[in-house]
Amino acid sequence: MLQVDDKKARGHQRSASDTQAFRERTKRDALNELQAELDKLEATATTPQIKDHVHRQSEGFIDLFKRFLQEEGPSLEWDHMQKLPEDAIKDYNSLPTPEEAEMKALLSKLVVVKLNGGLGTSMGCHGPKSVIAVRNGLTFLDLTVQQIEYLNKTYNANVPLILMNSFNTDDDTQRIIRKYKGIDVHIHTFNQSCYPRINRDSLLPIAKHADIPNDIEAWYPPGHGDFYESFRNSGLLTKFLKEGREYCFISNIDNLGATVDFKILKSLLHNKEPSPLEFVMEVTDKTRADVKGGTLIKYEDKLRLLEIAQVPKDHVDDFKSVKTFKFFNTNNLWIKLSAIERVLEQNSLNMEIIVNNKTFANGLNIIQLETAVGAAMKSFDGVVGINVPRSRFLPVKKTSDLMLVMSNLYTLRNGSLAMSSQRMFPTTPLIKLGDNHFAKVEEFLTRFPSIPDMLELDHLTVSGDVTFGKGVTLKGTVIIIANHGERIDLPPGTILENKIVSGNLRILNH
Repeated sequence: MLQVDDKKARGHQRSASDTQAFRERTKRDALNELQAELDKLEATATTPQIKDHVHRQSEGFIDLFKRFLQEEGPSLEWDHMQKLPEDAIKDYNSLPTPEEAEMKALLSKLVVVKLNGGLGTSMGCHGPKSVIAVRNGLTFLDLTVQQIEYLNKTYNANVPLILMNSFNTDDDTQRIIRKYKGIDVHIHTFNQSCYPRINRDSLLPIAKHADIPNDIEAWYPPGHGDFYESFRNSGLLTKFLKEGREYCFISNIDNLGATVDFKILKSLLHNKEPSPLEFVMEVTDKTRADVKGGTLIKYEDKLRLLEIAQVPKDHVDDFKSVKTFKFFNTNNLWIKLSAIERVLEQNSLNMEIIVNNKTFANGLNIIQLETAVGAAMKSFDGVVGINVPRSRFLPVKKTSDLMLVMSNLYTLRNGSLAMSSQRMFPTTPLIKLGDNHFAKVEEFLTRFPSIPDMLELDHLTVSGDVTFGKGVTLKGTVIIIANHGERIDLPPGTILENKIVSGNLRILNH
C-alpha cells in the first residue's frame, strides 16, 4: 500500500504566518509599483514648476496609499463603543451671549474658512457650486462675502475669508473674486491636493502624463480632510498665527446656515475648562431625513466622528436609528490654529480613509482615497460637540433644497438667511422633487417661474411633467403626480391645501 507523508501532502496549504508574509509582499510590491508609476508621471512634466508640483502631490498621495494598504478590517469594533458622556455635547442655549463691546476683540481672533472644492455637476451646473445663484441672483459666494463684510463694517473688524479650492474650481473662483476688490473683506485662497485616480484592479494610476488640465478625469481632489496639510503648506496657517488669530471656523460653502456665531466664539476664547478647547463640532438633532449623516461617539476614550461608511453592514439600522444616535454632524467646525500646527508637526493627524469607488462610462472601475475634515477630531485635545439649532444647518445639495432657500420661508439680511417670522413652526417642509424633471437647476427654474408660497406647507411631493404657474400657494401636505405621457400645468394663483393632484387634474382631499 502506498504510504503518503501527511505533512508533505498538506504542504501546499498556507499557514497563517505564510499568509501574513504573502500579504506583506503583495503590499510592498503594490507600493513599489505605484512609486515607479508616479516617477514616470513626474518625468512627463514639461516645466520645473509642474515637476515640483507633481512631486509634492506624489509624496502626499504615497502616504495616503501606504495607510490604505495597512488598514485591514473595520476602523472600529462596534461592541467597543462607549456611552457618550453627558458633558460631551453642550447645549447651545447654555452658552453665554457676549456683550456688544466684546465683539471686535472676539472677531480679531478668528478666520473663516469655506470648503469650496465642489462642482455643481450634480445639479446640472458647470463650474464651482459656489457660483450657483440661490437668492435674489446672489450666489453662495456672494452671500458669504456679504456676511463677512457686514461683520467687518459693523464691528470695525478685519475677519479674513479663506477659500479652500480644488483644481476643479480654482481658475473660475480666481476670476470671480476679482469683483470683490472694493469690498471690506480680505479673501485668501489655497488649493487642496490633486491626486491620481487608481485602477481598482491593478492599484496603479490611470493617468499617463502630468498635464492635469488635459487629462482631468484621471485626477481628483482627496476630500476636505486634506484641509490641514494644504492649509499649512499654503503658508496661511503660519501667517494667521503670527497675526494673533486663534481659531478657524470651517464649513461647507453650500451650507447657508453656517454663519459666524458669537456665542460659540466667546465660549472658545473665554473657556472656563482647565485646558483649552481645540476642536468643536456643531451637531444638531437628527431627524429621519438625516439618517446618513455622521454622528459623535466615544471610542477608546476619545470623542470621534462615526460615518456610515465605517459602520458594519449588520449595524447600519442601528446607526440610522434616531433613538440610538440623537445628533448628526453639520460639518461646522471650530479648530484652534496652534493645535493644528502641533498635530501636523507631531505627525499625529489620523483620519480614516474613505474608499470612494467609481465606474467610468467605458466600464473602467477606479478608486479614490479620501478623508473627511471632521474625522481629525480624535487627534486633538479638548474636544466637544455643541448641539446647535437646526437653522445652522441649511445645505443646498439638490434642487429641493434650493426651492426651500429661494422661498418665502426665509428672509435675507446682510447675506444671512433667517426663518420668516410668519412661519408658525420652526421646522422646514419635507420636499421631494422627481429626478427626471427637476434634478437640474435649469429644468427646475423652467418649471417654477416663481417659487410658491410655502409658509404653511408641511410636505410636498412632485413627480412627472409638472409646471407651476406664478403665485401658487401650497399648504399642509400636497402631492402632485403626472404619470408617464401626462402633463400637469398648475394655473397662476392656484391654492392647494392637503390635496393630491393626479394626471387628469382631479383634486382630492388628502
